[in-house]
Amino acid sequence: MDVSSRVLSELASREVALDAQIDAAREQARREVEAAEAEANRILAEAQARAQAMQAEHERQLEAETQQIRNEARARAEEGAQATRQRAQARVQQAAEYILRAVLP
Repeated sequence: MDVSSRVLSELASREVALDAQIDAAREQARREVEAAEAEANRILAEAQARAQAMQAEHERQLEAETQQIRNEARARAEEGAQATRQRAQARVQQAAEYILRAVLP
C-alpha cells in the first residue's frame, strides 16, 4: 500500500468513527429530550393536580363561608322575629289592660 492509500484508508476510518460518534451523540440527545419531555409532562400533571386540589379547597371554603353566613342570617332573623313577637304580645297585653281599666271601674 502506498502512502496515499494509507492516508485515504485512515481518513475513511476516522470518518466512520466520527459518524459513529455523531450517531451516538444524536441517540444521547434523543434520550435526553425524551427524558426532559417526560419530566415536563410529570411537572405539568402535578401542577394540574395541585390546581384542581386548590380549586376544590377554595370551593369547599366558599361553601362553608356561605353556609355560615346563611346560618348567621337565619339566627338574626329568628332573633328579630322573636323580639317582634314579644313586643306584639306586650302590646296586646297593654291593650287588654287598658280596655279592662276603661271598662271596669
